[in-house]
Amino acid sequence: MSETQPWAAVRETHSGAVFFAGDRAWKLKKPVDLGFLDFTDPGVRERVCRREVDLNRRLAPDVYLGVAAVTGPDGAVCDHLVAMRRMPDDRRLSGLVRRGEPVGPAIRALARLLAAFHAGAHRGLAIDADGTRDAVRARWHASFDQVRPFHGVVLDAAAAKEIESRADLFLAGREPLFARRIAERRVVDGHGDLIADDIFCLDDGPRVLDCLEFDDRLRHVDGLDDVAFLAMDLERLGAPALGAELLDAYAEFSGDNAPPALRRHYLAYRAFVRVKVACLRHAQGDPAAAELARAYAETTLRQLRAGEVRAIVVGGLPGSGKSTVAGGLADALGATLLQSDRIRKELAGADPEQHLPAGYRQGIYTPEWTALTYSELARRASELLGLGETVVLDASWTSAREREAIAAVAHQSGGRLSALRCEAPEDLRRRRLVTRTGSLSDARPAISREMARDDAPWPSAFSLDTTGTPAETIENALAHLAQGS
Repeated sequence: MSETQPWAAVRETHSGAVFFAGDRAWKLKKPVDLGFLDFTDPGVRERVCRREVDLNRRLAPDVYLGVAAVTGPDGAVCDHLVAMRRMPDDRRLSGLVRRGEPVGPAIRALARLLAAFHAGAHRGLAIDADGTRDAVRARWHASFDQVRPFHGVVLDAAAAKEIESRADLFLAGREPLFARRIAERRVVDGHGDLIADDIFCLDDGPRVLDCLEFDDRLRHVDGLDDVAFLAMDLERLGAPALGAELLDAYAEFSGDNAPPALRRHYLAYRAFVRVKVACLRHAQGDPAAAELARAYAETTLRQLRAGEVRAIVVGGLPGSGKSTVAGGLADALGATLLQSDRIRKELAGADPEQHLPAGYRQGIYTPEWTALTYSELARRASELLGLGETVVLDASWTSAREREAIAAVAHQSGGRLSALRCEAPEDLRRRRLVTRTGSLSDARPAISREMARDDAPWPSAFSLDTTGTPAETIENALAHLAQGS
């Protein structure tokens, strides 16, 4: 107990109340039915209290003391309370963040604690079943159903519908990603409700309280999903850098190399859970909850947009600067770079850096070798997109048929296709081909002229002028891609 906090106090939530007295806290479950939980039966409330103590002792064994019976004037038991050791309110993580106090070491300690917690958490077939792509989609849809009555009342209807559309689009092509997460044993019986209000930064380490106890299935989550809830909450508190620091430290301690898009998706999902809770609070008579719901909805939409999985096709004639642009975009976006020049030589059993010059459509550049190269390019792109990776595809893309094939791959995997055609005058392209070093390409000016004659129109691509510096060109490409987000 902090010296500055009152001896007695009460704090309420939509589903419970906590009574503080001295160095103890007593938590009551309200007899309410909120749809996703039903505490109207006294027996259910007792079972939930006991379950809460058992579950929370996993992370804070010295805080959860047991379950106390509440008796009436006649001595009969009428309800139950969770008995807890009272935490010092001035060490609450949310308060520390709001006051701008340094919490970097506490965030790192918290990431380590959560990684260790998840490493030892229960796993199994039933838990895995709640971490599949379809199970995650079902949770989204359950929240959609509960929030839909608030469209146009609390939430902007267009924004709410975009949230639904973007969440479904991400999930539609990501079954391989969720299957891999299960195979890597990332789905655990976790905490389920990590928020900064329920974390206390003490001298001997953090205490994490109040895990989700009323529905086991909502606690069966990917460890990244669990931690994303707190990262999202830190962003809500105006400290997105701390949220990113938490996720980075958790990845370090847990050895989790999840794609950035999955981080974004879970941040969005957790923000939308808070949208739902705020809407329910508004329905219970809290007018201030409407503004909170809208703020969380903005966070949800921002994360879904940022986490969009994309196939970025970068094409152009030899010497147009396409490989420079593709590499720069991949670095800037944290995307995977796929290069036709590299793949072509891998398929031929050659070192990608070995030069194998040949005449136009000869050697490993015959139509048959080219078709094989683009087919493998599309196959790898499909696999990566399914795993939630944004890909940048560096090739000439002079054939309309190959462009149609990669567009189909992007559509099937729920990834958005963006096409950039690099453009430069012929004399500049020729000079680049003659003077460049370190390129994987075997093309020379004569080959470039032949390719230009066979180059099919590409009206759907954005024409990117590459006559400026590489930095300027890449900046322009990023600006174009951002406009379509």
